[in-house]
Amino acid sequence: MLIPRKTFAILCTAAALSLSTALCQSAPIVEPGAPGQPSKTLPSNTTGVPTQLSTADVDFMQGMIMHHGQAVEMTALIPSHTENPAIRELGAKISLSQTDEMNFMKRWLTARNQPTDMSMPGMTDMDMHGNPIPLMPGMLSAKQMEALRAAKGAQFDHLFLTGMIQHHTGALTMVDQLFKAPGAGQDADLFNFATDVDNTQRAEIGIMQNLLAQESVQQTGLPQTKEKP
Repeated sequence: MLIPRKTFAILCTAAALSLSTALCQSAPIVEPGAPGQPSKTLPSNTTGVPTQLSTADVDFMQGMIMHHGQAVEMTALIPSHTENPAIRELGAKISLSQTDEMNFMKRWLTARNQPTDMSMPGMTDMDMHGNPIPLMPGMLSAKQMEALRAAKGAQFDHLFLTGMIQHHTGALTMVDQLFKAPGAGQDADLFNFATDVDNTQRAEIGIMQNLLAQESVQQTGLPQTKEKP
């Protein structure tokens, strides 16, 4: 028995739709975990709900803009303070990536009708409630920044590396605090950004630790060894 071409096409379409539906229903739903945490497989009847903007999300983005701003300020000192090619290359990378990230964070906040700055208009050291704005985790104090500006050559290299490791470690703390806050970090763009910050800055900490180790070898002529417990 021959099946009319039109009927055959309809049957093929119906079969394809049925197969697609079955595959979608059987496919696992995976919820990605925060940095360092495993992903979770959710029940098949899980349905998506719109993400809600949390105060922790906004605080994280505003705080990270300020945090990144100091990192860029630190890298701006490099051309006039050191000739070390490794420091220059690292500084250029940090400056470029964190400037781009600041622009992303500002766009993210603006799209959600949130201020891009946590300070009170006209008072950069006060928040919207009139309270002093504390330094974000890992940020260098005014005294540390003054010492960095005054240093040159090898001394600058050392202060820059130790200061930026401190700075990056603070950023990891901020990401950890974000994901530990109830209901925070659910926005897809924010989740991806925070995860990328964590991965990138962990990698850069490793690079800077290696540079410090090389610096130590150059100063002593011998590799540093750890004391046995």
